[in-house]
Amino acid sequence: MPATLSVPLSARGGVDSFEMLFSQLNSPALQMFGDFLALLGILILGKFTITTIWDILVGVRALMWSRLWKKNFEKRYGGKWAVVTGCTDGIGKAYCHELAKDGLSIVLISRSLEKLNSVAEEIKSLYKVDTAIIQADFSEGRSLYSRIKEQLAGKEIGVLINNVGVMIPYPKLYEEITEEEIWRHINVNMGSVAAMMSIIMPQMLARGKGAVVNIASIAAYGPMPMLSIYAASKAFVEFLSRAVACDYFMRRGITVQTVTPCYVSTNMTSFSKYTHSTNLFIPTPAQFAASAVSSIGYTDYTTGYWTHGIQKWFVHFLPRPVFMWAMFLQQKFLRSTVKTTHRN
Repeated sequence: MPATLSVPLSARGGVDSFEMLFSQLNSPALQMFGDFLALLGILILGKFTITTIWDILVGVRALMWSRLWKKNFEKRYGGKWAVVTGCTDGIGKAYCHELAKDGLSIVLISRSLEKLNSVAEEIKSLYKVDTAIIQADFSEGRSLYSRIKEQLAGKEIGVLINNVGVMIPYPKLYEEITEEEIWRHINVNMGSVAAMMSIIMPQMLARGKGAVVNIASIAAYGPMPMLSIYAASKAFVEFLSRAVACDYFMRRGITVQTVTPCYVSTNMTSFSKYTHSTNLFIPTPAQFAASAVSSIGYTDYTTGYWTHGIQKWFVHFLPRPVFMWAMFLQQKFLRSTVKTTHRN
């Protein structure tokens, strides 16, 4: 009589469990869940695709297409004068040159009287436009603005560039930031933007024409370790600027633009060769301003420069904790490369 093959009970239980699991995997409920996940994936991919295409189209229009046409800011914004704060070096000075090229007269507002006179004469000589200077230290705070308002009286201002800003000399832990540095960030980076808009926007609104450009930073995207006070002050600028742009969205002649650049080769970024040496991603102030000024009137939110747009596109896909950790590592590295002159 042939031997009978017997299956251990444990093995039979395993087979039964597998069959039960297989039947559950093919259940209508699980199939519906799989369909839901597939639909969710399609929606996420669709959003990603549409957002990317839209960002590319906006970037091309603002930073490339716009450079093909004459700006004619005086006619477009109804004022002969442009006011530029923080205008004797870097991005602010480059903005002055670009606006003067278009025929606008320039009111230069900055701290150093010697530099103000030098830049004013340079612009007047190169572009044959009028210039006026206002010596002002924005770190003084509220008491400063009544004098600025008096000196601007009677001028038809078509464009305001809120550029003046400060940054700690190199990446620091918060305990290392001085009380003076804290108040300078509040008064210069934040207070100046709100106060200058309050002084100049009423005449623009009465005229129905005008452009305000507020220079923020990519640092405004999220909390930035070792640049905490700077990033927070630029977040204020971005939020205020974009909210005011929305306030006057229906006023077709009014432009309020927020600019969020990455590193530009200026005195502010000279603490390390990695943030100061020009390359594809770190333009000169002249290169940056030529691009950014062309975008005025074409978009109310821009990085101002095409490679900065690429960087911000990548940053926006990072979860906030990942962004913060990446910035901590970046700033820790940059801190290790700080030039000795900036630590003194």
